[in-house]
Amino acid sequence: MNMDATLFRAVMGRFATGVTVITFLVDEKAAGMTANAFMSVSLEPPLVLTSIRSQSRVNRLVQQGVRFGVNVLAESQLDLCSHFSGKTNKDIEVPFIFQDGIPLLAGSLAHLGVRTVDVHPAGDHMLYICEVEYVKLGEHRKPLVFFSGNFRQVQAHTPVINWAAPAECS
Repeated sequence: MNMDATLFRAVMGRFATGVTVITFLVDEKAAGMTANAFMSVSLEPPLVLTSIRSQSRVNRLVQQGVRFGVNVLAESQLDLCSHFSGKTNKDIEVPFIFQDGIPLLAGSLAHLGVRTVDVHPAGDHMLYICEVEYVKLGEHRKPLVFFSGNFRQVQAHTPVINWAAPAECS
């Protein structure tokens, strides 16, 4: 089937996604990459998936067995999103914090510490299935959302049903 790539991209852009930055160590220094291709895979065991373009140098850094962080960004972290998506701003101070040797971004809506357990090639991307080793909820603020090629604002509401969830798990 011959698919119009521009149309396919536009259609997929109609699916609103949250924005994450995956964070890892490069030569013992904290670094990161913006990724909106992220999802939960399983509750038992707790697994998540992220997708990284095959040509990205990040692929050599998050191979099987490697631990890294996933940071769910707040709307106020748009500057960090841009910084880690290749529009590096040397004047920005990146607020890294560490949990069990994994770099994370302070001020994020949520943090996950993960370990890659499986890698699958998929077209022009690599899919990383990761076991979740650490989770922490941040402040309840507006999320950074990507929709139709742009970052968008949404109103964060307090859930109607408040279920009992631990603030962090390790």
